[in-house]
Amino acid sequence: HWDHYKDNMYTTVIDGEDYAIKPMNCPGGMLVYKTEPHSYRELPLRMAELGLVHRHELSGALHGLFRVRCFTQDDAHIFMTWDQMEQEIQNVVRLFDEVYSTFGLSYQIEVSTMPEDHIGEKETWDMATDTLKRAIEHMGKTYVINEGDGAFYGPKLDFHLSDSLGRTWQCGTIQLDMQMPERFDLEYVGADGEKHRPVMIHRVVLGSIERFIGVITEHFAGAFPTWLAPVQVKVLAMTDRTHEAARQIADSLDKLGIRVETDLRNEKIGFKIREAQMQRIPYMLIIGDKEVENNVVAVRSRKGGDLGTMPLAAFEEKLMGEVKTRSISECVTK
Repeated sequence: HWDHYKDNMYTTVIDGEDYAIKPMNCPGGMLVYKTEPHSYRELPLRMAELGLVHRHELSGALHGLFRVRCFTQDDAHIFMTWDQMEQEIQNVVRLFDEVYSTFGLSYQIEVSTMPEDHIGEKETWDMATDTLKRAIEHMGKTYVINEGDGAFYGPKLDFHLSDSLGRTWQCGTIQLDMQMPERFDLEYVGADGEKHRPVMIHRVVLGSIERFIGVITEHFAGAFPTWLAPVQVKVLAMTDRTHEAARQIADSLDKLGIRVETDLRNEKIGFKIREAQMQRIPYMLIIGDKEVENNVVAVRSRKGGDLGTMPLAAFEEKLMGEVKTRSISECVTK
């Protein structure tokens, strides 16, 4: 990284020695691999971490959560043999599918090939690039070629997510690396009793966690699905007489793990509803004298408006189903 990434690193000199803050997590993953000997029986060996990295981006390129200088990556480094590579690539793509579909996000794949500033032989690069293509072709995935945009140590798959406005954001990456295991002298003992060099996959699903938070915030326009919303339910008391009932309802929801708030202010109920709507809270429970008398809650949803009244237990059951299934759409209906 020093040879190829120095201009983007934060560096200093102490007592005549060069020091730098890491711009990538990869070397740490390889040092962990080297802490003990490994057998072919352990492969593929998958090591994951949430690692903080610093990159000196130009000030003009910085953009909210989408382009920052300090961020957290959900990195994993997978060590394997050549013949395990295609299967491992497909396993990672399935993980991507599971995560992105949970948020209702679609993606496009780019195959990024050998850049001019690369290390390693062209023949090895061609083999690795063909393996990437073959793995996703066998899954029925389509892709476009991004010539010369691979990492300096290997080709990669870039996953560009599309948000609700049609904009694309590069988040997930699968990078093949035959060079770093060589440079760090990584080995495993094969079935023949001899030492062999593993190959490695670098993968991130979310990429920069900060960027991904920005992507889904834009994608949902702040109206997060119920399972993801910071506040899932707001209990609105209509009068002072219903304060205690509102508190009891909030306590019942809280015990189920629901993120709930109460609004007991001396304000008109229409004002409270509009405010909760502006805060994009998925569900509002309006508690007036009639609701207390009949032991029900009046339910309003962010999208569906007035859903009428129902027993609290019925609302809780529908709400918990929506949360547990991580539904993108609202499940509480009339």
